[in-house]
Amino acid sequence: MSSNISIQKVCEYCGKDFIAKTTVTRCCSDDCAKKAYKARKRAEKINSAIEVVEVKKQKKVKLIEDLKEKEFLNVTQVSRLIGCSRQNVYKLINSGKLKASNILEKKTIVKRQDLELLLNSTKVDHSKKLVFDVSECFSISEAQKKYNISESALQKIIQREEIPKIKQGKFVYIPKVLIDEVFNTKKKDVF
Repeated sequence: MSSNISIQKVCEYCGKDFIAKTTVTRCCSDDCAKKAYKARKRAEKINSAIEVVEVKKQKKVKLIEDLKEKEFLNVTQVSRLIGCSRQNVYKLINSGKLKASNILEKKTIVKRQDLELLLNSTKVDHSKKLVFDVSECFSISEAQKKYNISESALQKIIQREEIPKIKQGKFVYIPKVLIDEVFNTKKKDVF
């Protein structure tokens, strides 16, 4: 069946003016129709992917809100709530920083109150660490020779006094000021 009508239209894809033979024609050519179809399908895929992501975000937010309302939490829930692994939660429990109780052999329960106490009591040390230049430091062997001390004894003193070590290449350096201070106070204590 042929059509005798001709309508002036604008192509939805490229925007050019064309004469359509039917009232439902939306594109000027077959190529534009194919490209418009692909663009439409691509937009549908993108929109569906965005919707899936939004649903997942809402589920996650709802899950965290549900966890905030619970009085007792298991290890997995604690890890989700504070954003760490279950292994880290077990380390906190084993070190005694987080109180927990085993109801069954495989069921560890943590009180929300204990978790909040842990989070409120933890303080981060923001103190500036001293920076030393290598020219102001002894190497380990130099300190051993100067103070006539064995390597293991020097290592124990460094560890006990929390003297920072500076590693450059294969050499380890310790600040002269701090090691002198340690050995001068020891000499004063002896006499």
